[in-house]
Amino acid sequence: VQLQASGGGLVQAGGSLRLSCAASGSIFSINRMGWYRQAPGKQRELVATITSAGNTNYAESTKGRFTISRDNAKATVYLQMNSLKPEDTAVYYCNAQGTEYGRPSDTKFESYGQGTQVTVSS
Repeated sequence: VQLQASGGGLVQAGGSLRLSCAASGSIFSINRMGWYRQAPGKQRELVATITSAGNTNYAESTKGRFTISRDNAKATVYLQMNSLKPEDTAVYYCNAQGTEYGRPSDTKFESYGQGTQVTVSS
């Protein structure tokens, strides 16, 4: 399963960006989709996740500012980021976990996208 992310860029503090990530391949189902980020010199951290039922989970630092959503029909996850801060600067990676078609049986997968840079200037 491949993930293609888009929507990163440079924005001033207080601005907004919207990230998108589309999954493709022999997908039977996607249980959870989400976003992670990694700033220079830091470990990758959770930003937000969403299940196929629409249940969401956010990092404390993003609650109230970021909104994750998904379009199950398009196998796409979105991240609306508002009130951006310089500390949100990082490479953002989308993630998907689910089941893909396979022979002799379907198999579980977990994939990450290629990453998209988000830079917030002060």
